[in-house]
Amino acid sequence: MSIGSSLRISTSALNAERLRMDVVANNVANARSTHTPEGGPFRREEVVFAAADGSPFGAILSRLARGGAGGGGAIEGGVTVAGIVDDTSTPFRRVHEPGNPDADANGDVLYPNVDMVREMTDMVSAVRSYDANATVVQNLKSMAQRALEIGNR
Repeated sequence: MSIGSSLRISTSALNAERLRMDVVANNVANARSTHTPEGGPFRREEVVFAAADGSPFGAILSRLARGGAGGGGAIEGGVTVAGIVDDTSTPFRRVHEPGNPDADANGDVLYPNVDMVREMTDMVSAVRSYDANATVVQNLKSMAQRALEIGNR
C-alpha cells in the first residue's frame, strides 16, 4: 500500500469522524427540544458509514475476519458517509407535565429519544477514532520526510 493510499484512507476517516462528532453534538444540544419546525420532538440522528467508491477495502476486511489472506496490491478507498438518518428504533420519552405548552390532552410531553450516556459513548468513540487516524497521518508524514532525507543522500 502506498503512502498516498494510506493518506487517502485516513483522511476520509478523519472527515467521517468529524461529521460524527458534529451529529453527536447536535443530538446533545437538542436533548430537551420538545418542539421542532417539522412538529413533534427532536429525533436523534445517527451517521451511517460505507466503504468509499466500492473499494476492495471492505472485501479485504471481510476476508481477514473469516481468516483468509489479506491479498496483495494497493487498497484504494477508505470510508464515506452514506447518510445521516433518524433513529426511529428508540422511542421518545413521555413525561407527565400538564403545564408545559407542548403537553397533549393527557398532560404528557414527548421528549427526544436522546440518551446522554449513549451520546457520550459515541463521542468518546468518535474522538478516539479521529485521534488514531490523526496519528496515522502524522506517521505517514514522518515516513515521507524520512524517505526524502534518505533519497537526498
